[in-house]
Amino acid sequence: MLSDDELVEQILLGKENVAEELIKRYYTSILRYCRWHCSNLEKAEDLTQETFLQLFKNLSGYKGKKKFKAYLYTIANHLCIDESRKVEFYPLEDEENIAHEYNDIVRLEDRAEISYFLNFLSSEQREAVILRFGEQLSFGEIAKVMGCNMRTAQSRVRNALKIMRKEQENER
Repeated sequence: MLSDDELVEQILLGKENVAEELIKRYYTSILRYCRWHCSNLEKAEDLTQETFLQLFKNLSGYKGKKKFKAYLYTIANHLCIDESRKVEFYPLEDEENIAHEYNDIVRLEDRAEISYFLNFLSSEQREAVILRFGEQLSFGEIAKVMGCNMRTAQSRVRNALKIMRKEQENER
């Protein structure tokens, strides 16, 4: 059985039928990986096929010895990230619930107290809260600013508010 690097060498030498072996080795794993990143099986299959297409298209750029698997997953990762940025937004969270949670935080006495509770958050959570409630940005706008998808932006705000509420209760 040839190693991944030996198969790549064979393909680069023009033995295209060897490509099937690489596909057989990794297709299921890459499909499973893509499936984690999108809810639609058809889209995951498309991303998997696109991963292998990109692999073979750019195979001459593969330089790493014994790092083929990481190279392949990097291609899949980039494709999944690109796809997640295209996904149409379907709200996960009820906007009214988030607004209600925010109102609990706003009831804090002053800006210094809010700043104090912001210190309990990760930098990403703090930024998301500031953009959402301080700058009044939508989740879509927050996602663009922070370079993440909309669900991640929502999750950061939701988790930040939970942390702030918990710390507020601990102070009482």
